[in-house]
Amino acid sequence: MNKSLATNLIALLFIGAGYVSPWGRDQLLSVGIFALSGAVTNWLAVYMLFERVPLLYGSGVIPRHFDDIKVGLKNLVMDEFFSDNKIDQFFADSRNALMGQIDIAKIADKIDFNPIYDNLVNEVLSSGVGSMLGMFGGKGLLEQYRIPAIVKIREYIAQEFTPEKTAALLADGDMPHIPSLVQKKVEALVQARLDELTPDQVKRIVQDMIRKHLGWLVVWGGVFGGLIGLAVTFLPL
Repeated sequence: MNKSLATNLIALLFIGAGYVSPWGRDQLLSVGIFALSGAVTNWLAVYMLFERVPLLYGSGVIPRHFDDIKVGLKNLVMDEFFSDNKIDQFFADSRNALMGQIDIAKIADKIDFNPIYDNLVNEVLSSGVGSMLGMFGGKGLLEQYRIPAIVKIREYIAQEFTPEKTAALLADGDMPHIPSLVQKKVEALVQARLDELTPDQVKRIVQDMIRKHLGWLVVWGGVFGGLIGLAVTFLPL
């Protein structure tokens, strides 16, 4: 059952009990009336956050100020999740992780360099020296150098792309420019989505986030209202 409805029904039960009970009539009525007033007042306050009530100035706060809410949502996303420091830290951590994992030499061991050598042979044979090489065996002559050439390529990569040099390349690359580009892209996406929102959509978003929890305001309004009502019955009038 809805918390607000349950609170109001309990308050009404106290009022009803006050009219029929021969004992504690004043206390029951006071508790019920004060509890009902507190619960209804808080329920109306919650309702006025999302809906406009005629003749009640200030009602419908969320629909009326949806532009300010959109700006607040954008600032929340950009400042808390995509700030300069957070993006820089993310890319710094990613770069450090890459530095510790990338080993170009090991990657080169898994690369098939045969197609590369085939292309090189074809380029040589189609060049000006191709006819001269044909006198000495042409493609067959170059084929015997395939394995030694591939071994040399792998040795060169192992020497030139050590983990330390790879880390230096990553550190000296264009990564410092990436965070600002990411931030601009995210900001543009967020702004584009916010521009599509209508007052009703903003209201529904806020309702989905907090309205079910605001029911406790009605409950506690009824509880404290009832306690105040009980206390009033003991005051000398």
